[in-house]
Amino acid sequence: QVQLVESGGGLVQAGGSLRLSCAASGSIFRINAMGWYRQAPGKQRELVAAIPTGGSTHYADSVKGRFTISRDNAKNTVYLQMNSLKPEDTAVYYCNANVKHAIGLRAMDYWGKGTLVTVSS
Repeated sequence: QVQLVESGGGLVQAGGSLRLSCAASGSIFRINAMGWYRQAPGKQRELVAAIPTGGSTHYADSVKGRFTISRDNAKNTVYLQMNSLKPEDTAVYYCNANVKHAIGLRAMDYWGKGTLVTVSS
C-alpha cells in the first residue's frame, strides 16, 4: 500500500500564493506520473497539473502561467506552487500518484485525502 499526505492548504487573499506538498510513502518501487486535482463545491474533480517521471508538465488552461508543478524523486514528493490565486481556485486539492510496487506488477493509482484551499476576494 501507498499513502499520500498533502499539506500546505489554507486561507489566502486573492492575489496571494500558496505551496502545496504531497509526500508518498509505503511500498514504492517507482512512481510514474504525479499530479494535482481539485474539486470545488458542486463540481466534478478536475486535473490541475501533472508531471511525469520525465518529459513535459501539463496544466489546465485555467492555471497556466500561475501554477507550477514540480517533484523531488528522492523524496517521493510532488509540489504545487500557486501564485496569483483567484477566488475560483477555491477547492479541495488532491494529490495523485501512479505507483509501481515491483518489477512485473502493474502500476496503480493512489489518492491523498485532500487539502482545502480557500481564496477570499
